[in-house]
Amino acid sequence: MSFNCDKYQELATFIDEFRANVTGNKLNAGELRENLAQLQEFFGQQIVPLVDANSREQSYKTEINKQLRLLEVDMMFLQGARQSTTSQSRLKTIEERIDTLIRYCQAITQAVEEKE
Repeated sequence: MSFNCDKYQELATFIDEFRANVTGNKLNAGELRENLAQLQEFFGQQIVPLVDANSREQSYKTEINKQLRLLEVDMMFLQGARQSTTSQSRLKTIEERIDTLIRYCQAITQAVEEKE
């Protein structure tokens, strides 16, 4: 397995841990935003510098970056939610975005494995 593949699997694990924090309701919105900042930092330091072997990997990396930024906006909306129903709706949106991020990581690792 390649170094790039390992890094994307590490990112997927990090995202999955973030999902557990979101769905477990153990952390408040501020703590979740801090977790997200750590996730974005990992992406910026460990994933962005990776040399992409093909344009498909680059496309997925671009989409992951976009989804992480949108997730940050979703977290701001969650933090601003005042009603329980609004909070639940925001959490559902966040969970869907997390699922998308994990699917992107899986698609990249699958593409890398097929290429090897």
